[in-house]
Amino acid sequence: MLDIIVVEDNKEIGKLLFDFLQKEHYTVSVVDTGEKAIALFERYGAKLVILDLMLPGIDGFAVCSRIRESSNAHILIASARTQKEDKLKGLNLGADDYIDKPYDVDILLAKINGIFKRKYAQEEMIRGDIKLNTVMQTVYLAIGTEPERSWQPVETTAKEFELLKLLMENPGVTLKKEYLFHTIWGSDSESEMQTLTVHIKWLRHKIEKDPKHPVHIITEWGTGYRFE
Repeated sequence: MLDIIVVEDNKEIGKLLFDFLQKEHYTVSVVDTGEKAIALFERYGAKLVILDLMLPGIDGFAVCSRIRESSNAHILIASARTQKEDKLKGLNLGADDYIDKPYDVDILLAKINGIFKRKYAQEEMIRGDIKLNTVMQTVYLAIGTEPERSWQPVETTAKEFELLKLLMENPGVTLKKEYLFHTIWGSDSESEMQTLTVHIKWLRHKIEKDPKHPVHIITEWGTGYRFE
């Protein structure tokens, strides 16, 4: 699942938001039409959708309504349509919040951070003998067994942490290589797909007892990886 989908047909604004949100360590994807937004959301899901209203093809109101048919994801409308009627329509269709354009990016980021802190904050994530502190972005491995188990810190890079977190958030689910690469490195990244393979190899050396025979990060040949 993505953290954020930005639905914005202005490429400059979309790129600006993508860059700012990645710096805040969110997994984010930007689309420029309502049709693409619905397809992306139905395929991957998202915790937050930042939704413009004036879009080519299907407008933001229709996207909001479609998402609300099956999901409780937070929807934040960001639009230059500031009339009371538009705001009421958006909120009545299921949007959680509405911010007027033009907006201050710092204000928008504060709103987003507040949403994630209230709705999705999870300081610790434990899967078997691996623990993540999602606030400090640190990884720990279990040493020993209960009741004397302790946690040993493991040094990881920012990208290694993001990759491990994404895998651990979807235990038992095979995530396609393209999805992992697009989510962690972004659609505009100059890196190559081989970068993902290298990072998986590094992670295995850090968290697996036997990296050549991994029990946590499993390869599904020709498809991607899953966390067990």
